[in-house]
Parts: sequence; structure tokens; C-alpha cells
Amino acid sequence: MLGRTFWGQTTPWSEMERLRREMNRLFSTFPEMTGSRVAPGYPAMNVWTNEDGVVITAELPGIDPEKLDIAVVENTLTLSGERTPLELAEGDVYHRRERGYGKFTRSFQLPFNVEANNVQAVYEKGVLRITLPRAEADKPRKIVVKAA
Repeated sequence: MLGRTFWGQTTPWSEMERLRREMNRLFSTFPEMTGSRVAPGYPAMNVWTNEDGVVITAELPGIDPEKLDIAVVENTLTLSGERTPLELAEGDVYHRRERGYGKFTRSFQLPFNVEANNVQAVYEKGVLRITLPRAEADKPRKIVVKAA
């Protein structure tokens, strides 16, 4: 009789099943309650194009730039690195800890091929800026129309 009613009445089993479904739905919407410590989409990134290529910025406060790895393979950029946790002094205790730590990887498919040898990356004030120049072969060309 699980999940059914008896003569139009709700049974204890159907109420338990409804409660279980509601609890599953509630807990699935809060990653911190399920034990998942992975931040979706970390680091936060902006990607835009201009006539020269692609520009990507990533928010990476407190990251050692030496621990960042940027790779471009064909038209895919991969950014990976690691944020190490702050070591507290002996006797110090956290009251709140919201900033995550650990290894991360983000990959983006670029809208066109880029000159991988000319990619530049600058890390300033916790923001990484990656400039990827568009490959000459992928740049639009103006076609001259000749009159006959």
C-alpha cells in the first residue's frame, strides 16, 4: 500500500513516502548539506571576444601564480591550479570557514583557433587575465568583388 490511499484516506506509508521525497528534494538543493565541498564553476570566469582574439579573466584571490597551469590545445583552454588552506596558529579556531581550498580545473572551448605561442597571462590583485590572439588563418578576410 506504499504511496496509495485506502478508501480516499492517506495511509501512514504514503505519508512516509511523501516525507522521504520532500527531504530528498530539500537536501539535493543544498550542496553543503550533502557533503559536497566542490564549488561549481570555480574559479569565476568571464570570457569575451574582440577582433584580435579572446580575453579571459578569472577571480583567484590568494592563489600563488606559480601554482597555476594554463594549457591551450587546439581550440580548448584549460586552467588548473590549487588553493592551499590557511594554516592557523596553535590555539586558533575557525568560527566560520567559507573559502574553499583544493585542486581545481576549468576548461573552455574557444570560438576559434588561437596562436598558442602568443598567449599572455597576467596575475594582478587576485585576478588572472589571459589574452589569446586569434590565429591568422581564422581571421575573417574581406573579399574584393570585381566587376566583369
